[in-house]
Amino acid sequence: MLPERSSYLKPAGLFVLAALSACTSTPPYERPAMAIPAAFREAPLYASWQAANTAAAEVPDDWWKLFGDPALDALQAQVALGNQSLQSSVAQYRAAQATLASSRGALWPSFGLGLDASRSGSNRNGTGTTTGSTGAGVNNSFSLTGTASWEVDLWGRLSGQVDTAQAQLQASRDDLAAAELSVRATLTQTYFSLRAAEAQSALLQDTLAAYQRSLDLTQNRYQGGVASAADVAQAQNQLKSTQAQRIEAESSRAQLEHALAVLLGRPPGGFSLPRTATLPAAPDAPLQLPAQLLERRPDIAAAERRVAAANAQIGVARTAFFPALTLSASTGYRGSVLADLVRAPNLVWSLGPALALTAFDGGQRQAAVDSARAAFDQATAGYRQAVLTALQEVEDNLVIAASLQDEAGVLSEALVAARRALEVTDNQYRAGTVSYLNVVSAQTAVLSAERSLLDVRNRRLAAIGQLLKNIAGRWDQAPVALRP
Repeated sequence: MLPERSSYLKPAGLFVLAALSACTSTPPYERPAMAIPAAFREAPLYASWQAANTAAAEVPDDWWKLFGDPALDALQAQVALGNQSLQSSVAQYRAAQATLASSRGALWPSFGLGLDASRSGSNRNGTGTTTGSTGAGVNNSFSLTGTASWEVDLWGRLSGQVDTAQAQLQASRDDLAAAELSVRATLTQTYFSLRAAEAQSALLQDTLAAYQRSLDLTQNRYQGGVASAADVAQAQNQLKSTQAQRIEAESSRAQLEHALAVLLGRPPGGFSLPRTATLPAAPDAPLQLPAQLLERRPDIAAAERRVAAANAQIGVARTAFFPALTLSASTGYRGSVLADLVRAPNLVWSLGPALALTAFDGGQRQAAVDSARAAFDQATAGYRQAVLTALQEVEDNLVIAASLQDEAGVLSEALVAARRALEVTDNQYRAGTVSYLNVVSAQTAVLSAERSLLDVRNRRLAAIGQLLKNIAGRWDQAPVALRP
């Protein structure tokens, strides 16, 4: 009866072993709860000037193409492959892939081979007395062994490490997508600033031509005894001041061109962008709900995956309180003659389990669990902060885009009025009813209004670009930097 009972015990033991291996110490994971509003607070203000027929439009993955600028499209096509910050993020992603592969490998048995040879000697003979022969007591030993070991994942320590590495890999992938999105947004904003600097320079160049004509007129009037020397000095001061402003605009344009080159991963000295001195028209960005924002933003997805990784790490830390079971086996040959090593009489083997448990560690295991829980709380707070920051960015850019639209309208009206005032003042000066100081003041007002309008247009483009960046794209696809 005993052999029959033993045959039943083997399957039962395997069942118990499988049941234990299914145990896990990882807490159930749920995405941290957040109170998300149903709609953006500033959406009505933004929608008040938004075109009605674009309210339901879909923002494409290539969101910058909504600006309709071929030069910007060409730059965006290069940035994902040349930008060195993105290349660094790609390397981090590959490191995370290797970490995941390593943690998965720990779930499988390990095998090893060993070949050992040694020669030992002693001056004592078999009776324990010293002999005079230097070769007495010399022994040769050769061994050829194969080993195998496997840690049974009883409490989910190894699978918890795999879950942690998997979540960290997903977070790294989302980090790469967020980095690519940030680089593209920076490139877009830098490009707009460069075009604005070009437009400012062109405006100042046209203004310099007008100021030169005014200076010539004033000098002629001074020579004719109609204008004073102060009028000539004011005209010269205005001309030189405007020349200095144009030099500054050209300097800004050059620095922005250098910044574009670095974003593309190219030396500034070998990069040149043809001038257009034209800002593209600002497109209308469709409204999105906050729930959709959470699904689109890769930085939010990365923060959520870090929470999952921290949760899995709690389970890994808890397994230190349970014993670790390792199954090991070895076999091989051992003998004193290498030629006769692989023979049946020299065969040796061993097989057996090992169970290890730390009985006392001065509180180190509990401290590791507490540290893992603190890391989980930190990751949870980071996720919630990422959500709040994303909502703030959208709210800010909604109100900025709407306000700058209104501000551009007001500045356009102010520019029309300033030009009308300059025309009247110039006629009065030619008639000799006002001094040249009035002309200088009117010309300064026109230039200030034109430059302010250009600045507002640039800032509005940047705000729309940030909106498109925040709500655009479908992030279930691999970032461009990872695509072949």
